[in-house]
Amino acid sequence: MRAAVDAGARRGMAVVLLGAAGLIAAYWIAWLVHRSVVASEPGLAYTQFEDAFPLADGWLALCLVAGSFCLLTARRAALFWLLAGGGAGLYLFGMDVLYDLQHGVWGKGGNGVMELVINLLTLGLSLFVLRWAWTRRDAL
Repeated sequence: MRAAVDAGARRGMAVVLLGAAGLIAAYWIAWLVHRSVVASEPGLAYTQFEDAFPLADGWLALCLVAGSFCLLTARRAALFWLLAGGGAGLYLFGMDVLYDLQHGVWGKGGNGVMELVINLLTLGLSLFVLRWAWTRRDAL
């Protein structure tokens, strides 16, 4: 099924993308300012693991912002940025979940639950963006 993309749908998806990019920025601000708010555990290995993510998360955020801009300005590059962002989100989901499962992160209190929520949001949003973009690829 191929769906049309009217201005309202473009704006709606652009808001979702910008909201997700804002959440990524908020996470990293919290990590840099008051790590205990978002850290699931205090260990060095976990900190080193998380410290390896800013570039990848930055790429994801760039894809989301660029996709939003292209949707709002009706540029053909929107499909590229949406697919790149969805793929980046799935990759980050895979990396994060594997570490979390190997180290029992989800069972480590409130921040572990927050990590699980972040994982589920990353998966859900990535799949949503990929499906939304792919079913509208001809119109984008």
